[in-house]
Amino acid sequence: MKINKLPTHVAMIMDGNGRWALKRGKPRLFGHKMGVESLKRIVRACIELNIKYLSVYAFSTENWSRPKEEVDGIFGLVEDLCNNSLDKFNELDIKVVTMGDLSRLPNTLKNTLVDIKEATKNNKSLIFNIGINYGARAEIVRAVNNIISDGVQECTEQTFHNYLYTADLPDPDLIIRASGEKRLSNFMLYQCAYSEFYFPKTHWPDFSKKTLLKAIKAYQKRNRRFGGLKQENK
Repeated sequence: MKINKLPTHVAMIMDGNGRWALKRGKPRLFGHKMGVESLKRIVRACIELNIKYLSVYAFSTENWSRPKEEVDGIFGLVEDLCNNSLDKFNELDIKVVTMGDLSRLPNTLKNTLVDIKEATKNNKSLIFNIGINYGARAEIVRAVNNIISDGVQECTEQTFHNYLYTADLPDPDLIIRASGEKRLSNFMLYQCAYSEFYFPKTHWPDFSKKTLLKAIKAYQKRNRRFGGLKQENK
């Protein structure tokens, strides 16, 4: 693996938790619980690899259609992760940020997210961006409405970027979706214009540092031209 060609920002669609559990005769929520353990491994792996930004899709705007028991369970797992990991996040110098509309979340979860963002705001080694009640189309509509509300007369790409949830983050270099599905499912649609994609068949609870390294090695073989031409060696 080339140390000098690491992605700065990796984004993850943590898919396959429910299917992983059902294949083992377990309830779907057990898969989500094991998915949290995978997430902890990947956060630590990003620190070890000196990846500066990690974005994850924890709960989409479409996930509200799932059974209430599963939705409540996912929220409880996110809340537990934040409450139980604060000391570790500060120890590892991890800053937690979020993208998505927090207003619809249960008050306890919303307050927990606000508290952990405040408590880690000065950390710098890894920016850990949690997408919760997040949808890219809703994000774009929100940005447009806020631009109109602010009376912006001329909107450039940079202006629009500044109204996104990810205004303080670079666009993802690499987007990984676990479980083999090959679609974005309303995830970071504006930000992914020049992202590289990787779709391992591994379900998220089985995702490991080894899987991440395979994705990074594949990424490093890509020729990222950004609309230009490959620089030929002379």
